[in-house]
Amino acid sequence: MKMKNLKMLSKINFIAFLLVLFLLISCTKDLDIVPQDDDDFTSEIFYQNPNSYKQFLAKIYSGLALTGQSNVAGNSDLGSGAGTVDEGFSQYLRGYWQLQELCTDEAIIAWNDPTIPDLNTNSWNADNIYTEAFFARIFFQIGLCNEFLRETTDAKLSERGVTDDLKTQIKMFRAEVRFLRSLSYYHGIDIFGKIPFATEADFLGTPPPMKSRVFVFEYILSELNAINEDMAAPRANEYARADQAAAWMLKAKLLLNAKVYTGTDRSAEALSAVNQVINSGYTIAQIPYSNLFKADNNINGAQNEIIFPIAYDGIKTCSYGGTTFLIHGSSDNTLALSLGVDSGWRGFRTRQEFVSVANNDPRVMIVGGNTDPAFITNPTVTQNPDAFLEGKKLIKYSNKRSDGSLAQSATFPDTDFPLFRMADAYLMYAELAVKGFGDIGTAVGYVNALRTRANSQTITDNDLTIDFVLNERGKELYWEGHRRQDLIRFGKYLSGYTWQWKGGALLGVDIPEYKLVYPIPRKELTSNSNLSQNIGYN
Repeated sequence: MKMKNLKMLSKINFIAFLLVLFLLISCTKDLDIVPQDDDDFTSEIFYQNPNSYKQFLAKIYSGLALTGQSNVAGNSDLGSGAGTVDEGFSQYLRGYWQLQELCTDEAIIAWNDPTIPDLNTNSWNADNIYTEAFFARIFFQIGLCNEFLRETTDAKLSERGVTDDLKTQIKMFRAEVRFLRSLSYYHGIDIFGKIPFATEADFLGTPPPMKSRVFVFEYILSELNAINEDMAAPRANEYARADQAAAWMLKAKLLLNAKVYTGTDRSAEALSAVNQVINSGYTIAQIPYSNLFKADNNINGAQNEIIFPIAYDGIKTCSYGGTTFLIHGSSDNTLALSLGVDSGWRGFRTRQEFVSVANNDPRVMIVGGNTDPAFITNPTVTQNPDAFLEGKKLIKYSNKRSDGSLAQSATFPDTDFPLFRMADAYLMYAELAVKGFGDIGTAVGYVNALRTRANSQTITDNDLTIDFVLNERGKELYWEGHRRQDLIRFGKYLSGYTWQWKGGALLGVDIPEYKLVYPIPRKELTSNSNLSQNIGYN
């Protein structure tokens, strides 16, 4: 059985944790986790157990993978009852993936759940359920991080008589939590631009102010620099916990997108961070490309390349988001069997323009059986009952192990999601080299390392252009949550490149500049008068 210690920890003693902490839902308190006034359980009782600190850390990590204490349904972190978002819809990775992929050429979804078709056609507004759910998830995570940091100050640890050995561990825990908070703030500025902001230093119950993209960008950068010495060395931490290389990768991605976020190009600094990642000890896994995305990718060699995963386990992380969503959602019942799951949800496939980008590259796993050419007459089942049968079906993730054997569960996959992996760092280097930062020969070597693994034809220096790099990123990294960000950074998202149903038109049209970010959810504006809407949205 695949053992993932962090996932196991996330299940330990959280009945007590629930009685200790609760989230006040609404943006006014999105960043607040506060002690519950209970006759039997208090936060101090919780912290009497030395294991509680690692349990809390595990809760924060598991927030990227799970939806609540009961996993599948019934105890969502975001609350329950009328007016709340469906628990499965609200899972962190599921929300991030949808907002980065469904608005691009890489993916389109057939379902007609309220407001999800709007993601297919770049026609969302401030009432979109999926932007609302992801916004809430971001700030739930940040709230957990802030509370952990409040409860682990030197003063509080001394008051509780925490041993020196445990204090040393907690110092590393705190660095990891600051990394995780930075990760969520990074997702926040990438998706929404300006966002509400608070740290552990802010008073609980105070509506957080809105801060600019530039402000939060600089804050994240300062945090990543500050925690560097307290993070575990690359590959020295437990699997699925962040180390220095994960922080360097986040820093590299932040700096690579600096011109989008701040208006200032910081490519030279990005190159320095990318080189740190490349020299960190993680490598390109010498395994078949498809094995990077299989149920044993924590042990089959892929772990040498995956710098930071969101970890899943078919028994311990029973969530309808993440790789459960990605595997079931990309298949019908027949295809599902070949992917090691018990049913297909007939959800997403790709658009014909991305098929052209793929250009028969072996990495892009197109499944036969759909129409050819890959034309989509209408994207959702509301207007087209056969929507899933149009376009081209892709697969990437599988719930089978690399030897072909079945995973633990046919419903909930064991497959981990590679949020950061070395192949991305190689392609970031190539992008920077084309822009005049870095060495072209080195960049070509990195690209060819990826293409050779995939049994794809190698290239020469003359082949390495900016458009080539964008297309190469699509082939290597498709369905890993990069496409929207990449198209924006390469100047191809609004105009200059179009795809079917972009902007709501059959053959695609340019979209307005304000669609570079998503709207602040309307209900959050109502809850917190400090917030303001992004330009272009009502």
